[in-house]
This record gives sequence, C-alpha cells and structure tokens, in this order.
Amino acid sequence: MTTNVYFVRHAHSVYTSDEVTRPLSEAGLRDAKNILEKLKLKKIDTFISSPYRRAVQTIEPLAKYNKAEIKLNETFQERKLAQGEVKDFTAAITKVWQEPDFAFDNGESNFKAQARGIEGLMDVLHTYQNRNIVIGTHGNLMVLIMNYFDAKYDFTFWKELQMPDIYKLSFDSVNLMKIEHVY
Repeated sequence: MTTNVYFVRHAHSVYTSDEVTRPLSEAGLRDAKNILEKLKLKKIDTFISSPYRRAVQTIEPLAKYNKAEIKLNETFQERKLAQGEVKDFTAAITKVWQEPDFAFDNGESNFKAQARGIEGLMDVLHTYQNRNIVIGTHGNLMVLIMNYFDAKYDFTFWKELQMPDIYKLSFDSVNLMKIEHVY
C-alpha cells in the first residue's frame, strides 16, 4: 500500500508583519476553491496544517467538503528566518540557501528547519500509513522537505513555486517512491 502526502503551499495572502494571523487575499480565497476542485476526488483521509491562518484557509474548503477537521501541527509552519522583520528578504533567503547551516539571530538554518519538517513528516507517515493526507504548509519548508529526498528541489526550484502549489509525495512506509506536481 502507498501513503500519499499532498503538500499544499498556501495561496496568496495579504501581507502583514504578523506571520501567524496573516489571511489569504481575495485571489487566495478563490485559489483555495480551485484546490478543492483539484483534490476533491482524491479520497483524502487526513488534513493537517501549519497553524498559520493562510495555510489553514488554503485547505479549509477541501476539508469542509470532506467533512473533516484540520489538525494543526507546528512542525509544518514556515521556517523562521530571523527575529522580527528582515530588511532585505532576498539577500537573507539567498544566504540561508547558500549556507544551509547558517542562521540569523533567533532564526532557523536550512538544516534546522529541514530537520523539523522531516521529523513532522516521519511522524505523519508512521501515524497515517496507507492513507491520503493533505498538509497545508509554506513554500520554503515544503521545498526543504522535498530537498531532503532529492537535491534538485533547491533554491532555484523554490523561487519558481506558485501560490498555491501542490506536490504529491508517495511513500512505501517511509521510503519515497516519487514526487509529482499536482497543481
């Protein structure tokens, strides 16, 4: 049997400095309905999300369609780049990808964020074997998880992600069989 994990990068959000409560934009809310249409026939068993509002809102229509609750899981929240706002986001994110063990003050290195994401994924794979699972998450963390299995999922790949984006990772137990772009 196969365990399929659909990682859903959140849809477009309205920028605020509060990472936790930042909501989806009107376009993001429309895209969340598109995700429902794309995945509603996939027989999703379990819904898990980063506790960040934009991630929850992105998978909420699909969870409601399936009459399922969304389990919040902090291991799938976005990587913490630094304490507070970063003045030059592009320079900061480039640095952590170029130096995966580097972390800004009170931030997470790529290695630390990746380890957190993989720990969460392994827990999901052990808990929900042979099921179809949707995980609402964030672009950087999603790519770091995928990068753990295949180095081609790197900084360049991350920069080309869409909001939203969906990748299906199929596992035999905890062994990755394939990664597919779904939407």
